[in-house]
Amino acid sequence: MPAPDDTMLPPPAFSVCVYCGSRPGRSTLHAEHARATGRWIGSHGGRLIYGGGRNGLMGMVADATLESGGTVVGVIPEALVTQEVAHRACTELHVVATMHERKRMMAERADVFLALAGGIGTFEELFETWTWRQLGYHDKPIGILNSAGYFDALLAFLRSSVEQQFMNDWQMNLVQVGTEPGELLPALVQAAGLPGADRLQAI
Repeated sequence: MPAPDDTMLPPPAFSVCVYCGSRPGRSTLHAEHARATGRWIGSHGGRLIYGGGRNGLMGMVADATLESGGTVVGVIPEALVTQEVAHRACTELHVVATMHERKRMMAERADVFLALAGGIGTFEELFETWTWRQLGYHDKPIGILNSAGYFDALLAFLRSSVEQQFMNDWQMNLVQVGTEPGELLPALVQAAGLPGADRLQAI
């Protein structure tokens, strides 16, 4: 559902696909970092690609992007429009038939991927995108924003997978991990090799 004047909008400098929770989480830092992520995207002329919900961290990152002058593309399956409360203020809101179609559209329109704190849906999206990259289906940068140590246990488990020789360092190095959105986001966009990315600054 594109905005009526969508064709009049300037093209975004970059597109960041953000995976995150439809809940706010216990630590207030999750909310702070979701808003900071949106502010950075919007203030640098970027576009947010995300799951189209209005609740939790999803809604926070979308609202902050819009408030900071960025554009937002939400992609949500029809079955989740009510459950996740579709964000009708998105610059574009696409209601699709299946989760597979949702993930395909999000991946195709993104330049980089970033996982914030979230639940099993966030984990599934992160791991699928990571798997696609190791198989060569795309070469777009992937990041994990480890707010309040949320991903510490998961990262420790993944390192144990390397020690047990089910993964290797090359696979681990396909994902950048950071604790500050204003540092991780420019690193990801610069890694994508987009024009002008070297001029992006942390805020």
